[in-house]
Amino acid sequence: MAVARVLRGGCYCPCRLLSSASSGRPAAERRERQDNPGLRFSPPAHSRRDWIGPPDKHSNLRPVIFYVPPEESPLERRLREARQEAQACDQRFWAGHNRAFSREKEEFIFSRLKAKGLEMRDETGQKATLNAEEMADFYKDFLSKNFRKHVQYNRDWYKRNFTITFLMGQVALVRALRWLRWKKKNVGS
Repeated sequence: MAVARVLRGGCYCPCRLLSSASSGRPAAERRERQDNPGLRFSPPAHSRRDWIGPPDKHSNLRPVIFYVPPEESPLERRLREARQEAQACDQRFWAGHNRAFSREKEEFIFSRLKAKGLEMRDETGQKATLNAEEMADFYKDFLSKNFRKHVQYNRDWYKRNFTITFLMGQVALVRALRWLRWKKKNVGS
């Protein structure tokens, strides 16, 4: 049932933002979020869903503005905050990783071209490139050098997502029990 709601919750339109399922944010909290210079979008004030924005230029991750229901329970708040923290951790890791990758890639290309006696731009003004085999050396070295970072990131990612999944199960159970109590009360009347 919740999966169906998630699947129905969003639609893709190239000229609009992607709306996803289940949670949202009051207008006052959304305005706080809009003031964040990292976000280039904001959902409408009447929205009752999470909003997924365009990819971040550094991390390539799509930021989410989470909806906060007016009667959010402490358990639902823990879930939302866990999701927000997971998003922030992913954003920090991938932004740093991608910056390091770009910087090291440029340094590698520059050093290889310099060793060959070539400039960064050829005589036509085009950026000089290396062949696939030479770039494969860089990719292999970069991945080897960052192996431990990736292993640690994956461990942390699994821990965060296990916690989120556990909290989602608890929230779903509480909502199901609340619905059953409501149903029993209304059927019995």
